[in-house]
Amino acid sequence: MRISQEKQKKLAYVARRYYLEDQKQSDIARELGVSRPLVSRMLTEAREMGVVEIVIHEPGDRTADLLERLRKSAAIRGGVLIKDGADEDATNQRLSQGAVQLLRQIGARRLGVGWGYLIGQLVTWLEAHPQPDSSVADICPLVGNASIPARNYQSNENVRLMAQQLGAVPHFLYLPALPDSLEEQQLLCSTEIYRQIHQQWEWMDTALVNIGDYPSSPDFASLVRYGSLLQQQHACGRMLVYYFNEAGTIIQSDQDFAIQIPLETLRRCPNIIGVCSANTSAKALRGALRTGMFTHIVARAALARSLTE
Repeated sequence: MRISQEKQKKLAYVARRYYLEDQKQSDIARELGVSRPLVSRMLTEAREMGVVEIVIHEPGDRTADLLERLRKSAAIRGGVLIKDGADEDATNQRLSQGAVQLLRQIGARRLGVGWGYLIGQLVTWLEAHPQPDSSVADICPLVGNASIPARNYQSNENVRLMAQQLGAVPHFLYLPALPDSLEEQQLLCSTEIYRQIHQQWEWMDTALVNIGDYPSSPDFASLVRYGSLLQQQHACGRMLVYYFNEAGTIIQSDQDFAIQIPLETLRRCPNIIGVCSANTSAKALRGALRTGMFTHIVARAALARSLTE
């Protein structure tokens, strides 16, 4: 769709004030005599129309060139590549900060959040570094809650804490990630609770999805859902509760009873950010990128470099 030169100039002005001059959306809105949501929509339109192209890199690490090579080879639009920290914890904190920065640069408004180790680390980083002026207005989980007590997999609690630190409205999914059977999943997915969260998934403009390794010994729930399929198709990684192999094939089973965002719904999301932890393997990231699901990534520069060499 073509836009007039006058509109391009207006979008460029708003983008310049926000991205280059570090002005808050509320201040820009006040300057122009418009609402803050309108400024947010203009920033989104500027990116969609190509007025703004986001490339983020750490100074002094040639990450701009590395990210450009990844964009060409993996068909992603952008991302954040960070230097390793002193240890895994420090690296994960840098990755968390990079993910939050990318959300700001993208101008995410309706955010869906997965689970996993780095998601838990991101919540911890936000608790120490609140972002009350974030563009995020609504946030929801992409997967149900786990039965284990680990914070990284408590989807609703992570959404509540992130919403608190981002100044957003939380939406919850009061259903388990892994029911006892396919029949129970079908029953739960016919409820009003599921219908409401599915509507949030349809509305969201940005998804934050973990990219993790597939364990050498699958857990019992995976065995029940997939049988021997994961071994037969050489699973190497997972995103949410989906598994994929190094060729980028997402492995699907007729007996999969996980409650999470459907793949066809996730694919319709304009921005899908894949976040890697400090110990995500090159094989898992390579397979994830080959699925074609992701528009942006947050990863260690050294990990990304291993894919391009």
